[in-house]
Amino acid sequence: MAIRLGDTAPNFDAETTEGKINFHEWLGDSWGVLFSHPADYTPVCTTELGKTALLGDDFKSRNTKVLAVSVDGLESHKGWINDINETQNTTVNFPIIADEDRTVANLYDMIHPEADNTLTVRSVFIIDPAKKVKLTLTYPASTGRNFYEILRVIDSLQLTADYSVATPADWKDGEDVVVVPSISTEDIPERFPKGHKVIKPYLRTTPQPNK
Repeated sequence: MAIRLGDTAPNFDAETTEGKINFHEWLGDSWGVLFSHPADYTPVCTTELGKTALLGDDFKSRNTKVLAVSVDGLESHKGWINDINETQNTTVNFPIIADEDRTVANLYDMIHPEADNTLTVRSVFIIDPAKKVKLTLTYPASTGRNFYEILRVIDSLQLTADYSVATPADWKDGEDVVVVPSISTEDIPERFPKGHKVIKPYLRTTPQPNK
């Protein structure tokens, strides 16, 4: 069954390139990004894991742990990591699950419906510290993911978890945000003392409250 927003992220035990983990225990009080790869030694995945490693400090500054999953085994993963580090000029600094029995792939409905029974699509799950799924994305195997977009979404999710705001199209951290409809215009000055703009009665903006 497909995982929906707001569901508790399924827990699992797994072997990874950094040892055995229990997913929920490993996540702890952090946010998490779980993302799948069709196979080891594939060109697009190599660039994706390299980019994720290069952005390691960006994920860390957002209290976010990253966990990759592929249906190949540990020895294959370890050899592939050497290639990633060499070709992408980085050091892979996060665990990759060895999901040979497809436990995680099946739990998270990652198997490509029109391919063989091992090929995973490029799935992304963002999970909050309460272990709730906050975002799902699915890319075809031929399209690499935009990890700056994943960071942008994490910024939005963390902001909107703490304040009664939403983020508009193409929003980036530091830009104005939208006041949610449940707050009356009369109550905005008390809730958001930095000021606000009424564009329409239903569209009110205010400077990002945590900046």
